[in-house]
Amino acid sequence: MNVGDTLPPLEIPVTRTLIVAGAITSRDYQDVHHDAALAQEKGSPDIFMNILTTNGLVGRYITDHLGPRAVLRKVAIRLGAPNYPGDTMILTGTVTAVSGTAAAGTVVAGTVVEIRVVGANGIGHHVTGTVTAEVPA
Repeated sequence: MNVGDTLPPLEIPVTRTLIVAGAITSRDYQDVHHDAALAQEKGSPDIFMNILTTNGLVGRYITDHLGPRAVLRKVAIRLGAPNYPGDTMILTGTVTAVSGTAAAGTVVAGTVVEIRVVGANGIGHHVTGTVTAEVPA
């Protein structure tokens, strides 16, 4: 793994069930995450995904690539365009920093990796940010 390497994209269908389940799981009972009529009254065309669900999906994206033993040390994300039901979010990542690697970019225990993550949907960038993760011994 080297600076500039890209992670394979991950396509996530944004379903009504995913949005509501993510809000319930994270105890975010804001009506805009589960009640379409109330979301529309507040100016949104539909319910939309909360930041905690997005944060979890970003974490999944990184651990899918680095492995289940990877430890997320820092996740710094910012939301942009909402994720509405029926869209697809595509997560992509680029390695921006690596420390503790062996020759030829082989990841070894204790390697710390920083990855720039972007999650785009049909209307723009839903999430942007960086994740710092460690591959433990």
